[in-house]
Amino acid sequence: MLTHIETGYEGKFDFAARQQGPELTYLLASVPRAGSTYFSHLLWRTGCLGAPLEYLNFELAGPYGFAGASPELQRRLWRSVLRRRCSANGVFGLKAFPPQLEQLKRKNPTLLEEVLATILPQGRPGRVVYLRRRDRLAQTVSYARASLSGVWRKEQESAAVPRIDYSEQALDAAERGIAFQEAAWEQMFTELRIEPLVVWHEDALAEGTAVAEAVANYLGVSVDPGATTEVPLIEKQSDGDSREWIERYAGSRGTLTAP
Repeated sequence: MLTHIETGYEGKFDFAARQQGPELTYLLASVPRAGSTYFSHLLWRTGCLGAPLEYLNFELAGPYGFAGASPELQRRLWRSVLRRRCSANGVFGLKAFPPQLEQLKRKNPTLLEEVLATILPQGRPGRVVYLRRRDRLAQTVSYARASLSGVWRKEQESAAVPRIDYSEQALDAAERGIAFQEAAWEQMFTELRIEPLVVWHEDALAEGTAVAEAVANYLGVSVDPGATTEVPLIEKQSDGDSREWIERYAGSRGTLTAP
C-alpha cells in the first residue's frame, strides 16, 4: 500500500460530480513499465480527457485494495468514479492492464460486464489508446528491478532500499510478462475488431502536448487550454545501475549495442 503519497485517487482530485454518466468513454490500455502513470496524468491534466487511472485495481497494495474482498463495494466504487472522474465535457477514461480484467472475470464477472458495456459499448466504435514503449530492453529492466525491489514510484525511493543484485531469471520473467500482456491486448483488439490509437512512451515524454492533442483528435473532442486541472506530479525514478543491467542483458541476448 502506498502511504503518505498523493497518487491521484484522493477525493480532492475529483472533477465536479455529474448527475448523469459519461458521454464518451475510452480505455487506456497499457503494459508494465511503459510509462502509463506519467501518461495518464498528462491526459488528465488537460481537463478534457477524463482522469484515466486504474479504477479496477483491487490488489491489496492497489488504490482500491480495501475493496478487494467485496464485489458489491467494487461495483459501488465503479459507479461512483463514473460520476466523479468524468471531465466537464463528459469524457471518462479507464487505465487498465490485462491481469486486472482477468481478475474481474474470475472474481467479479458482473462488474466486468458492466465495465465493458460502459467503456466499449456494442454498436459503437471501441475507443482504445494503446500505450507502448519502443525501448524494450529498458522496459524489461525497469519491470524486473521494480518487481524485485517493490519500488514502483519515485516517492518510494530511499537510502534504506538495498542494492538489487542482477538477476537473469527476473529479467527473463519480466520480458515474458510484458510479451504476454501485449499478446492479451492484441487478442482483445482482434476479437472486438478495435483499431486502437498506438502511442509510444518516448513520444509522450518528448512531445506531451502534441500527443495529448492526438488523443483528443482520436476521441473527437477539443482540448480547451482554460480547462487545465491540477494533478499530482509524477517524477522520474532514479536510474541507479539500470544502465549496467541493460548492457549486461543486451550482451546475454547477443545484442551488440543496447539502445
